[in-house]
Amino acid sequence: MSEKAPWITYRPQLKVLDCTIRDGGLINDHQFTDEVVRAVYDACIAAGVDAMEVGYKNSAKQFPKEKYGAWRHCDEEDLNRLFGDHDAQATGLRLAAMADAGKSDWKTKIVPAADSVLDIIRVAFYAHQVSEAVEMIEHCHELGYETTANLMAVSNITETEIDTVLEAIRPTHAGTMVIVDSFGHLYREQVDRLYKKYAAAMEGTGKEIGMHAHNNMQLAFANTLEAIILGANRVDATMAGLGRGAGNCPMEILLGFLRNPKFKLRPIIELLQNHILPLRETVEWGPLIPYNITGQLNLHPRAAMEWRAGNDADNFVEFYDRILSDV
Repeated sequence: MSEKAPWITYRPQLKVLDCTIRDGGLINDHQFTDEVVRAVYDACIAAGVDAMEVGYKNSAKQFPKEKYGAWRHCDEEDLNRLFGDHDAQATGLRLAAMADAGKSDWKTKIVPAADSVLDIIRVAFYAHQVSEAVEMIEHCHELGYETTANLMAVSNITETEIDTVLEAIRPTHAGTMVIVDSFGHLYREQVDRLYKKYAAAMEGTGKEIGMHAHNNMQLAFANTLEAIILGANRVDATMAGLGRGAGNCPMEILLGFLRNPKFKLRPIIELLQNHILPLRETVEWGPLIPYNITGQLNLHPRAAMEWRAGNDADNFVEFYDRILSDV
């Protein structure tokens, strides 16, 4: 039997999306300086990253501007202020924003793609919100955007609910159906099962399968690799894993694995040194023990985030006992 080493080659159709500012903003209310946001943008271009998700298109009524930074809303004036010189064709980088079902004024706040620097709208939703998500996807498609369908908290719903969502998304214009491990709970075997389920449901539609992993059990990178091996061509990562709670698949590790010569690692390392790691002075992220506990229990990390913000943040035993008593 001949042996092959696929890990030293690359798949050119595989695209990487950076969601540092969008997902990372969940730990600091999107209060990033313009300097940091623009530095991530410049690093993505220099590194050959395919897309950058700059934030949320969510409602200022639900997320008041007095508390939340510009990238919770991605108003066109802020997008133009920071990315007014953006040229996707020249840079090779496409800009994306996420719109949450139930949290976005999508009928009024998402302008035609021709009038925006954004190229992609990623529609995020829970299973019970799939009807609105379908409307959002079609609305954004009609406005000229590429769209994705991001079913959240997939580890916490039934097989029947997943199947129903996939059936509803199949006929839409979403270009990608994303596996979202919101709670950082999935193991490799579950990623395998979900990928095969998603791929079978979307067969013949031309839709890609994506992967968005959280690192509660330090499996974000491994699970992203597993999805890639199975055939996922759209994967998410963040700089130094910066993201809500335990964070995400680290961009610097992912690009090092992918072997595609278009990706350059040095701009990422420079960004980490100059802009991302200094953020640890004011915000905390990474697979700490409370996030590991919520991940194992298949719980939303909000309880762990609240505990880490309290006065007894390092009393892991008390957190474990308390969280277990609520399960």
